[in-house]
Amino acid sequence: MPAPQLVDLHLILRDGGRVLMGLRQNTGFADGRYHLPAGHLEHGETIVAGAIREAREELGIEVDPADLALVHVMHHHSGRLALFFEARRWSGKITNAEPDKCQSLDWLASGRLPENAVAYARAALAMIDSGCNVGAFGWDGAEPI
Repeated sequence: MPAPQLVDLHLILRDGGRVLMGLRQNTGFADGRYHLPAGHLEHGETIVAGAIREAREELGIEVDPADLALVHVMHHHSGRLALFFEARRWSGKITNAEPDKCQSLDWLASGRLPENAVAYARAALAMIDSGCNVGAFGWDGAEPI
């Protein structure tokens, strides 16, 4: 059986006009940049189960599948497929459950993300906010983070 394509799972949690992002550290990817809580789909799990697992692992919260919506699919030129799920409700207190990988969790204005936000996450949020649910990133030859 061929190896499955790598699928990235991203979580969007909103509070009014703000979105929750973490400042990455010690990961080897985009350290020092803000990114959505994210991880990879594991072998044998569904995309919904993976998104719920990531919410628990990274944020210490529980999300009911009925409160999770797939809001965007992004095809990255590297071949990765990125799925963006929005959690409309959750239970538990949001905590930085991976302080070794995340310096801080911050609520940031979604329309005014800082310069050090991961570029494809910024692009996905802009597309989502404009009503676009499918997009691509990096196909112009540039590979910004």
